[in-house]
Amino acid sequence: MEIKKNTTMSKRPSWDEYFMKLAWLIAERSTCQRHHVGAVIVKDKKVLTTGYNGAASGTKDCLSLGCLRNAMSIPSGQKHEICRAIHAEQNAIIQGGYHGINIKKGSTIYCTHSPCVLCAKMIVNTEIKKVIADIEYPDAAFKELFSETGVEFSTLHLNSTSIIQLL
Repeated sequence: MEIKKNTTMSKRPSWDEYFMKLAWLIAERSTCQRHHVGAVIVKDKKVLTTGYNGAASGTKDCLSLGCLRNAMSIPSGQKHEICRAIHAEQNAIIQGGYHGINIKKGSTIYCTHSPCVLCAKMIVNTEIKKVIADIEYPDAAFKELFSETGVEFSTLHLNSTSIIQLL
């Protein structure tokens, strides 16, 4: 990530911008050949867990084996079960359980991409109340589920993911 000295602006990023930049930084660990996705679960301005999309721990990933979905010409948003990767949102939720971190009741998840419907179901069941995404994924099925269950969804498009050094 590039660090730029900010000579025109001496404003810190908002909390939402800060957490979205973290999601993009986390996405750099992705082992998916199609999409680098990152997620950060936050409550009371504190990072609870993070996740990126990649193969299950201890298994070979798409960087070493190639992408099954590309090889089979499967479009984005379809046949998720074919993919080796666990989604970023799923990994962030799993990390909460693995480390005994309570991620429910009013937390927010910041994601580089909006969730698929499977991740949306997990978000609903963990009682995460707000989802903020930078890029809207082609599958909008999650929106109806969120509307029905009261999960807030919004987008925050960053102009840059560069780190800015304040004066």
